[in-house]
Amino acid sequence: MKDKRVLVTGGAGFLGYHLAQALPAKGISFLACNDIAPFFADEYPTDALLVNVDVRDKDAMTSLIRDNRIEIIIHCAAALPLWKKKEIYSTNVEGVKNILEIARDQGVERVVFISSTAVYGVPDKHPLVEEDEMVGVGAYGETKIIGENLCSEFRDQGLCVPVIRPKTFIGTARLGVFQILYDWVDSGKRIPIIGKGLNKYQLLEVTDLIEAICLAATLDPELANDVFNVGATRYQQVRQDVGALCEFADSGARVMPTPARLVKPALAFFELIGVSPLYKWVYGTADKDSYVSTEKIQTKLGWKAKYSNQDALISSHKWYLEHKDELQTARPGVTHRVGWDQGILGFFKRWM
Repeated sequence: MKDKRVLVTGGAGFLGYHLAQALPAKGISFLACNDIAPFFADEYPTDALLVNVDVRDKDAMTSLIRDNRIEIIIHCAAALPLWKKKEIYSTNVEGVKNILEIARDQGVERVVFISSTAVYGVPDKHPLVEEDEMVGVGAYGETKIIGENLCSEFRDQGLCVPVIRPKTFIGTARLGVFQILYDWVDSGKRIPIIGKGLNKYQLLEVTDLIEAICLAATLDPELANDVFNVGATRYQQVRQDVGALCEFADSGARVMPTPARLVKPALAFFELIGVSPLYKWVYGTADKDSYVSTEKIQTKLGWKAKYSNQDALISSHKWYLEHKDELQTARPGVTHRVGWDQGILGFFKRWM
């Protein structure tokens, strides 16, 4: 990536923030970030261009990419599952199409598209490989599949479009639904897990994801112009990984299995009436194995994961502990960089 001019879409988000910290060390000559969310400029390199432009605004995005002679785009911008369905479709489909069309028309060398393992739905087989069927759950999963199909179309037109499918990634400054977990652990509560916790649920540390993105953005297109799963290569059963977090916190928190056949319908009802932060793909997969093969990215791009599930959970929780006082006064939101409203879960927390 040395001496390249890079644009990170969705730059104010959790992944965008981490990319902005990491990319300058890779020797890029220019960094631009765009988002509809506000930037906290002191968290970004002083010479980075930070602009509030919507990826759905094709004219504005064309000007941003053309005028700044962007050579590589890392497309992180996406509407998350808690957003309204209309916003998810317009951002995750129209936004992707705009970026790909502009990249093609402006001679951008490469677009790295950040997809999701949500494209696999809730499958019965594991580990999942890149060739497995895509069956999206909910608007988010559906639109990620559409986005990947668009990437395939533009790849056929000659554009280099590596696609990264990360597992749920966490790390310093990751909040969202994980702030709820960290709050319960820090409070010494019993931590309810759906089912017995005997299933394996793979996570991913954000710095491992960034390394995968950088490889996809820089290696020979003959290798990189493909679809790649990314996830931790060391992970255990849910009760072991969450139990390790509880042990680290030393707060009295402990894992509490719950009957999935009762809890999941209740969570579906709470989601339907708008009082739960947990959406279908989260509780639908929580009691099932959920892990992907990373053999392809290791073999083709030479990627290696440094962090285990437990490493990622504990480092993220450490950051939460260091910042929890300021987080308690922050307003909840719907992105990964702010805490989510616990809703009905806050009521149940009192009885745990």
